[in-house]
Amino acid sequence: MKTIGLLGGMSWESTVGYYRAINAGVKKALGGLHSAKIALYSVDFAPIEKLQREGDWEGATAVLTEAALSVQAAGADFLVICTNTMHTVAPEIEKAIDIPLLHIADATGEALIRNGIQTAGLLGTAFTMEQDFCKGRLSGKYGLNVLVPDETDRRLVHQVIFQELCLGRIAPDSKAQYLRIIDRLADQGAEAVILGCTEIGMLTGQGDTRVKLFDTTAIHAEKAVEYALKGTP
Repeated sequence: MKTIGLLGGMSWESTVGYYRAINAGVKKALGGLHSAKIALYSVDFAPIEKLQREGDWEGATAVLTEAALSVQAAGADFLVICTNTMHTVAPEIEKAIDIPLLHIADATGEALIRNGIQTAGLLGTAFTMEQDFCKGRLSGKYGLNVLVPDETDRRLVHQVIFQELCLGRIAPDSKAQYLRIIDRLADQGAEAVILGCTEIGMLTGQGDTRVKLFDTTAIHAEKAVEYALKGTP
């Protein structure tokens, strides 16, 4: 079994989900008392969030690159960045380390194609919905058509993530708004909706909607288990 490197803490709420899902996946595959071999570095999210707000991606890159190198030094065989948003600096981190990086958009794109999806809605932070590091990779590498909510709904989705979910708060009104936005994306032609922030799965899941959901946390964690047990990225 290979050692999975987790770069987490953005937020720690979602990193808990990664840790749980990966260990559950290994236990399911191997049985008994087996659990995953993991090297985890959990950053302090507050300085990262401040750098995001200020648009200081160079500063964020420096912090996360140092953390990624620590994960590598701890013996990880490959790296998983436990957040969608900070994949905006994934190319720079990938250049700095000597181990492979398992990109969240690749795992998600493969899952969408495997399920015959051609057009998908995308929910996430404003950075994820508006920048190209996820949308561009999904369209350019996998030929997917990616839809995002309008500006007002993007602002709402973003605020709920940072003001509620990252703090562990689950509000029924916010859930209702998310479900409304998911339905609107489906009405616009989305065959499925990507839960493209690692906290969104805390708020809503497949049992809440008729629209097919692809939770990037679950998909990314499942792919990490696959690589740990069968191969490398």
